[in-house]
Amino acid sequence: MKKILIISDSEVGSHFIQRVSQTFSSENIYYIVETKAKEYKDINPSRFKFYEFDPTSLYKLSNLLKMEFIQVIIAMDNSVDVENTIKNIRVVKKQLRIIVLNNANLENGDANVVLVNSNDILSSRLLDYLPNVPVIAQNVGIGEGEIMEVLVPFGSSFVYRHLGVIEQKNWRIVAIYRNRKLLMPSRRRMIQPNDLLVLVGEPTVLKSVYRAIKRELGQFPEPFGSNLYIYIDMNLINHSVIEEFVRRSIFIHKKFNHNLIIKVVNPSDIDILQKIKEFRNDNVIIDIEYDCDDLKSKFLSDMKFYHVGLVIVSRDIFADYNMRTTLYESHVPIFKVADKSFSKVKDVVLILSDNRDLEKISSNIFDISEQMGFNIELYNYLNEHQQDKEQVVEHYYNLSTIFSKSIKVFKENENPIRTLKHRETFVQILPFTNKLTQRRIFSMFSTDNERLYHRLDDYHQIFIPVQL
Repeated sequence: MKKILIISDSEVGSHFIQRVSQTFSSENIYYIVETKAKEYKDINPSRFKFYEFDPTSLYKLSNLLKMEFIQVIIAMDNSVDVENTIKNIRVVKKQLRIIVLNNANLENGDANVVLVNSNDILSSRLLDYLPNVPVIAQNVGIGEGEIMEVLVPFGSSFVYRHLGVIEQKNWRIVAIYRNRKLLMPSRRRMIQPNDLLVLVGEPTVLKSVYRAIKRELGQFPEPFGSNLYIYIDMNLINHSVIEEFVRRSIFIHKKFNHNLIIKVVNPSDIDILQKIKEFRNDNVIIDIEYDCDDLKSKFLSDMKFYHVGLVIVSRDIFADYNMRTTLYESHVPIFKVADKSFSKVKDVVLILSDNRDLEKISSNIFDISEQMGFNIELYNYLNEHQQDKEQVVEHYYNLSTIFSKSIKVFKENENPIRTLKHRETFVQILPFTNKLTQRRIFSMFSTDNERLYHRLDDYHQIFIPVQL
């Protein structure tokens, strides 16, 4: 039998003793010290021993501490009495673990003294009743938000996604509750509306995951950022296309209705700069970089400073190997604008591959197509592996039902790239993975449609990072 000492001189302490008496554990014996004895209902005398004395008296408390207790719990209103009681215990028991209900912001450097802040407990309990606020485990782990419970809403971007394709870096889905039943996670398990997910991970990461789960259509470029950013390097882009490129980018900006930053580096044409400045207004910021040292660091710094969620570049800039690598390292979606008219675009095109990266970015694809008024078309090359592809198609059909967005699936016996090159216009969306940063010459003999993205370089393309 384990002996536990409870020292109480407060209403909370009395409630705690009554609650303890209602527990089913028969392996503990509780020794209760109160300055004034109180009556309790249905107390088992074999498990509860009551004493009435002042615990700040070292003489009286030391006699009781001759027994071997595994733990002491203190719930007293007077902070001075609490401090003196702890001192008395330490005179007799140097290492005994002490749990203290902290009502007065007490501080104690003893590693075996645990201060439980009552205000934190009450406020966190009230938070659990607020809508759209994550439920965080307070009495498990370190209680700092590393364990979280999230209800998946019907229109969530996580709905009908397989766990195996959700990038879980520094966090994990460890349990799913559906219809009040526990489901253990597996790679093939699919998340459904109203599922209750239990998440474990870094607290700051879980906050971002929570926002992503609760996010519905109409939020892109969130969760990557909130603003659009046009990048113009006059050493890389043909000067004759800059003005038209900016006009098409402004058209894209109006579709998303966010602030826009036009960044110009290596400025070398005063007339073009003047035309760019004419686009300045309350929602458009013109930022010209005259200091051209370490452009990569400045670009990555801009991503954070302007909270960029979508970078818009020309085909010339994306074709540059160093620039493409920098864009990949920014972990932000990239909209590569081609020389074709944008106003005639009506379709988003996806080419299925034998991986399932398109499922990872599906919510972003539906969001983009919704905001820009595009149809969604999936091209399935039948000569390649079909099992993963069929699961991706199933996922997109499920999302199309949720978001009331029709999709078309085309089954192709020849490489879809050849078919698409005969189309007038469309926007291709691809996962932005590391293999797209490789030099184009290395993809010459590849059959991977993602590595062959440049075969459709004449068309508008959007590259979306696969990580959350």
